[in-house]
Amino acid sequence: MTDPRLGLTVTHQRYVPYSHAHYGGSLVDGAYVLGLFGDVATEVCIRADGDEGLFASYSDVQFLAPVRAGDVLAVSATVTKVGTRSRQLSFEARVLCRARPDRGPSAAAALPEPIIAVTAAGTVVVPAA
Repeated sequence: MTDPRLGLTVTHQRYVPYSHAHYGGSLVDGAYVLGLFGDVATEVCIRADGDEGLFASYSDVQFLAPVRAGDVLAVSATVTKVGTRSRQLSFEARVLCRARPDRGPSAAAALPEPIIAVTAAGTVVVPAA
């Protein structure tokens, strides 16, 4: 019997404000995306188990492409394994839109193909049923 929570996916979309740029080229630090992963993990726990749960650990994090202020991100979490109290999740952050300062101070464009910027795997825990 397959657990109905397996494959549950939650996606949030978020504009990355310029106040989060920490480095030259309007780069945003990796911790910003990890915080977004925590937000989608919380919603997964609420939908799957009726509790906000707690993030226990990351088993893998891969920073694959830069995240910049002015980006629009789609951040997803998917349940990949269900234990008694633990849930293993896979995460992905994709850049959907990006600022185009070369075209003007407020110019931006939707990307023809999303850029996978960060992936991760992690574990959350929820109270016993």
